[in-house]
Formats: sequence, structure tokens, C-alpha cells
Amino acid sequence: MSLPSLEAALATGSPVTVCARPWAEDLLAAYPLAGFIPMTGRWRRDRAAVHAARRAAGHRQARGLLLPDSLSSALVFRFAGLPCAGYRDDGRSPLLRWPCRKPHEPMHAVQSWFHLTRFALSAWRLPLPEATPPTELSWRANPVHESLAQHAMAQAELTPGQFVLIAPTATGLHHGRIKVWDGFDTLTRSLQTAGYKVVMAPPPAERVAAQRTAPTAQLLEPLTLGAFAQLAHHAAVVVCNDSGVSHLAAAACASQITLFGVTEASRTGPWSNQALRLGNMNRWPSGPEVLAATLTQLHTIHPA
Repeated sequence: MSLPSLEAALATGSPVTVCARPWAEDLLAAYPLAGFIPMTGRWRRDRAAVHAARRAAGHRQARGLLLPDSLSSALVFRFAGLPCAGYRDDGRSPLLRWPCRKPHEPMHAVQSWFHLTRFALSAWRLPLPEATPPTELSWRANPVHESLAQHAMAQAELTPGQFVLIAPTATGLHHGRIKVWDGFDTLTRSLQTAGYKVVMAPPPAERVAAQRTAPTAQLLEPLTLGAFAQLAHHAAVVVCNDSGVSHLAAAACASQITLFGVTEASRTGPWSNQALRLGNMNRWPSGPEVLAATLTQLHTIHPA
């Protein structure tokens, strides 16, 4: 969801170093970054890494843009000696050189981060992007991502545009509530009975949970995030919870059906014009509802 902000920063012509969790490095392999600093979540270690990278780069006017709202992220950059722009939540104002007030109206995360990015670029007198983010994400895939996705499809005997990719897991809880729809097994069996291939490629840590949730789905070998995004791009439709997979599918411009039951689509849902959102914060969609939507999507792509 930070892609529009990253594109805006790169468009200024300034060197851009990304500080993010290690998994993001593969996703950004095709971007012309000046560097990538993996963040561990341990603020002292992260502070040392940011400080070392800043000294090695030797930029006289290095500045930071903090998309996370956390106090820890502001501490990392402040003690690394990097003046930053960021939202002033949670008492972070004293740690920020350019504190920004959050907009009063509710915003999707993409809009909120883009608003902050424009604020920072304006303060730094750098070229500004359009006033609003694009309505679609435009992730840049690396050729290796496509090669790995093609290999996975060949190994599983899948034809692009003729299989359903499901992601029946979602890590963590949202305000103590499970973020996983409970109908993936029935949906998978119904689609298989109708003659469709249903596959999944969960990461190693989620394979057991995925097999328990959808035991008859064809299990692919784990993929890098970039390769998984390309696999989603080649699927006829992706059916997933409101999770990281939904955002990967949106980034890859994949057709998707995202299921909500404990989260709010207007704040965290996929930033995509190709996403059908079913359910809401207090009501999961029914099994027949999801099956009908999936079959409708499949019939649109492959009419009888």
C-alpha cells in the first residue's frame, strides 16, 4: 500500500533508501533504490543499521519519511541522527523535524500515506505528485519473479488464467478476532466439482494451517513474495482474506475476491479496481455468496 508513496519519492530524482522488514526487499527488486535496510523490530539494532547506512552514503541532506505511526520508528530515526517527517500521533512530535497532522476525514491507508508523502515533499521543496494517489497500484515485477511463477505453474500443470488461487490463512488477530473466513474447504470442493483447479502456495509457516483449512486444494511449493504476486497475476481469480495476500494481488493487478468479517474494507482493503469485497467488519460473507461470486468471475473470463 506504500507503492504510490515510493513512486512519488523516486520521481523527485533524489536517491531513495527503503527501511522495511526483510521480506520487502524481494518485492522491490525491480525498483531503482539507493539501498535497502532490513528492519528487525529491535530499535537499538535498527538505529545502528540506519546510522551506519547514513554515514556510508554520505548524504549531507539526508531526510527520513516515516510511514508507520509507531513511536519506535520515530525513536530509531531520531537516535540515528536522521531528521524525519511523519504523523504526530502517540506523542511523536518532539522526535520529528516535520510533524504532520492527520487529516480529519477517515482515509484508506494508501491515501493517508500518500498525504503524508506530499506533505514531506512539499516541506523539502521537492517535486510534488498529483494531489491524489492513482486508483490502481502499479508494482514493478522483476524478470526473476515471472520466471519463478512460470516454473511453479509448469510444475503444477497450471494454465495461466485457468486456475483459482486461494489464500485461506491470515496471521494474527484483529482486536482479538480471527481474520480467517471459515468456508474455504467447502468453496474449494464446490469449485473442484465444477471442474476448476484450485491451488494455494502458503509460506512455510502457514502450510499446516492452510492444509487444515482447505485440505483438497492443490498445494504448491512456497514462493518468494514477488513470485507469488506474479502467480496471483496469472490466476483467473484470487480468493483471500483481508490480509497481505490481498495487497499483493492488488499490487499485481490481479482479479480478486477479498473476504471481510472483522476488518474495515474502506481502511485496509485492497487498493484495486479489480477487487470484489464481500462481507464487512461484523459479518463474514456466506459460503453460497462467495461461491456465486467466484463462479460469476470465472464465467466472465471463460464464458460457457
